[in-house]
Amino acid sequence: MRLVRKDIEKDNAGQVTLVPEEPEDMWHTYNLVQVGDSLRASTIRKVQTESSTGSVGSNRVRTTLTLCVEAIDFDSQACQLRVKGTNIQENEYVKMGAYHTIELEPNRQFTLAKKQWDSVVLERIEQACDPAWSADVAAVVMQEGLAHICLVTPSMTLTRAKVEVNIPRKRKGNCSQHDRALERFYEQVVQAIQRHIHFDVVKCILVASPGFVREQFCDYMFQQAVKTDNKVLLENRSKFLQVHASSGHKYSLKEALCDPTVASRLSDTKAAGEVKALDDFYKMLQHEPDRAFYGLRQVEKANEAMAIDTLLISDELFRHQDVATRSRYVRLVDRVKENAGTVRIFSSLHVSGEQLSQLTGVAAILRFPVPELSDQEDDSSSEED
Repeated sequence: MRLVRKDIEKDNAGQVTLVPEEPEDMWHTYNLVQVGDSLRASTIRKVQTESSTGSVGSNRVRTTLTLCVEAIDFDSQACQLRVKGTNIQENEYVKMGAYHTIELEPNRQFTLAKKQWDSVVLERIEQACDPAWSADVAAVVMQEGLAHICLVTPSMTLTRAKVEVNIPRKRKGNCSQHDRALERFYEQVVQAIQRHIHFDVVKCILVASPGFVREQFCDYMFQQAVKTDNKVLLENRSKFLQVHASSGHKYSLKEALCDPTVASRLSDTKAAGEVKALDDFYKMLQHEPDRAFYGLRQVEKANEAMAIDTLLISDELFRHQDVATRSRYVRLVDRVKENAGTVRIFSSLHVSGEQLSQLTGVAAILRFPVPELSDQEDDSSSEED
C-alpha cells in the first residue's frame, strides 16, 4: 500500500488517499472502509446514449465517483473488494443519489473520507504502508493424499492451492499402486509450490505433516530437483523447514507455527507473534486462571484495575456496524496502551484469529491476579445454574 496524501484535522475528521499495490492491500482497505464513509475512486459505468435518429445504445465509460458507503463486500480468496453506495457528488454520467458499486482495483488510487479517524484505523494505515510487512512465510500442510499450500502474511493466511489424490492402501506383497499414487501426489504438490510461492520474497517455507510424510516428500522433491536441474528449488533448499502437524488440514498450521524451531526462524514476523500470544494466554488460563480472562465486560474491568499486560483482540470487532460498540473497543485499545500494556490485533483470516474469535474475540493476560473478576465469574455461573 502506498500513501499518496493524508489530510486529517485536529478533530480527527479528514481524508486519506491510498494506492493498493498488492492483493493483501484489499484486506487492509476492507478494514479501513466503514458504512457512512465517503469513497472517491475511478470506476466503470454503463451509460445509455441516444443518437440523433432516436436509436438508443449503451457503452461503458470510465469515470470518477464519490460514494456514501452503504455496503462492503470482500472476497478473501480472490482478494477483491466491492463497495456499494449512493453518489454524493455531481457527475455527468451518474445522477446524485443513484446507486453504484465500485470495485477497487490494484494500482488505482482511491480517497477515503471519514468524520472520525480513530487510532486503530490510523495504525492499520501505517502497517499497510510499511514495506517490511510483506508475505514472508509459506507453508505446505500435508498428509498422505491431502496438502494445502498457504501463504502466511502479517494480516491473513491465504490458501493458494489444495492438492487431493486418492492413495490406495498397501497390499500384502504388492505396494506398486500405493507407491505410484504417492509419487503422483508428491509431483502435484511440487508443481503447486513452484506455481504459488515466490522464493525471492518468502523467508521460510514450512513443510508440516504427521509421521514421516514431510521427510519422504522433501527427499522426493530434492531428488527430482537434482534430476531435472531445478535451480530455483536447489538454491532455496535452506528455506525449507520440516515440522510436525497432526493433519494435512489448514487448522494444523497453528501447531506448526507454535513449534519452537519455527518460532526462532520466524521471530520477526507478526504471524508468529500472534500465535505465541494466544499460546501464552491458553497456558495462563490453564495454570494461573486468575490472570487470564476473555469477554469484553471482564477485560474492561481488568483494564480499570490497570492489570492488563497483553490485550488480544480480533480485527473483526473494529468492523462492527454500531459506532458506539466500535468506539468501545477502540477506547479499550487506547487505554491499555496508555497503561503501558501490549496490544495485539489479530487478523480474523489467520488461524490464530479464528481461534480468538471463538473466545468472543477479546482476551487479556494480566500483570497480577484480580480476585474480584474471578468472584464475578463464579457469581455469574451460579446465577446461570
